[in-house]
Amino acid sequence: MKEAASKQQVESILKDYHWMMNSIKVLRDSMKGAGEGLTAQYGDESSMPKPQGTTSDPVYREVKRREKRYTVIHKYEEKISVIQDRMHRIKNDREQEVLHWLLEGKSYRWIALHMGLSHSHIRRIRESIVEQLSDTNVPNVPNGDLCTEVKSA
Repeated sequence: MKEAASKQQVESILKDYHWMMNSIKVLRDSMKGAGEGLTAQYGDESSMPKPQGTTSDPVYREVKRREKRYTVIHKYEEKISVIQDRMHRIKNDREQEVLHWLLEGKSYRWIALHMGLSHSHIRRIRESIVEQLSDTNVPNVPNGDLCTEVKSA
């Protein structure tokens, strides 16, 4: 999602940012273990041949499950980077404060109470933030050739 981000995409990512960050943390923590306990280590089962390379192999299934989870983590990280890579565009202190609390998962009402503003004002500030973070406000390049011929006198 490194390409252009529309207003709708930015709004969606802003809304989901907090839980995606928490999910990344939890998923990374859960992926630290190497899948312990998938094969028998003691007793009669430990000396028996283990299945290898088939879908009934618990190690293989664990690897596939983890691979899917890494894909989810990567997808969340790409979405989050859309916001993080554009945060420098927000210059106004009030907008920066609202953005901070939105990314922390706070509601418009909570932010409004915290900042002493109305929740509708917070909504307008969020709309301004979305406008600045989206790629729709990039200046248009004029159509046609940028290099014009200069006629000599």
